[in-house]
Amino acid sequence: MSVSKYTQKNITKLLKNESIIRNKLKIASAINNAKQFLKIQEEFGSFDKYLWGFVEHKPIKNKFKKLSDLPATTEISEKLSQDLKKRGFNFVGPTICYALMQAIGMVNDHTSQCFLHKK
Repeated sequence: MSVSKYTQKNITKLLKNESIIRNKLKIASAINNAKQFLKIQEEFGSFDKYLWGFVEHKPIKNKFKKLSDLPATTEISEKLSQDLKKRGFNFVGPTICYALMQAIGMVNDHTSQCFLHKK
C-alpha cells in the first residue's frame, strides 16, 4: 500500500512499532508528504524533474578543500525548502533539503582531496 493512502489503522500500527521513531507528527508528516509528492509528480511529470529544476538540470560541483568548509544550507536549498512548504510539505527545512541535494547528486561536495572528487 502506498504511504499516501495510510489510514488511522496504519498509523496506530506504526505507533506500536518499536523499530521506528514513533512520533505522531512525523508519521502524519510522512503520509502528508507522500500525498504532496504525488501532486508534484503529476504537475511536473516526475519528482526528479521538479527537483533538478532548482539547479537547471545540472549538478553543482563545489570545490571545497576540507569538510569544515561545507555549508549546512545554501540559497538553493532554502528556495527548495520554501517551495516544498508552500506545496504543503512538512519537516523539509533547508538543511534536510541540502542533504537530499547531496545524496541524489544535485550537489557534488566531495572535497578536492577526495578520490571521488571529479575535476
